[in-house]
Amino acid sequence: MTVEKVDATLADFGAHFDRLFASPAAAADGKVKLLLFLADREPGSSLTWCPDCNVAEPVIYERLEEAMRGKDAVLLRAYVGDKPTWRDPAHPWRVDPRFELKGVPTLIRWEGGAAAARLGDEEAQLNDKVDALLGAGGN
Repeated sequence: MTVEKVDATLADFGAHFDRLFASPAAAADGKVKLLLFLADREPGSSLTWCPDCNVAEPVIYERLEEAMRGKDAVLLRAYVGDKPTWRDPAHPWRVDPRFELKGVPTLIRWEGGAAAARLGDEEAQLNDKVDALLGAGGN
């Protein structure tokens, strides 16, 4: 299993997304593609300002490791910014029709150039929901 984890912010997300998800090479690489939208970490802490993110993140990583045995995957971790930035209704990932984020954390399985499955903030910490999303698509 190889899970490539790439971290992105609002500033550099586009370049990472294009390279890992939207390029012709990415489309043909056979990797399972996942997006994980998270709150920024608090300065001097390993925790984010979002309690749901703090609960879901270790569950997602544990389930990802289990589900991706023998598969290659890429996980683009996109940090939405601090709380005031995220709360802005015009936040770029809230209004982007590809993502239409409503909350964090949000885990998306990306297939065929679009979101194929999604877990929002109330589901992303549930083992069975994460397992179902990771098993979707048969990759």
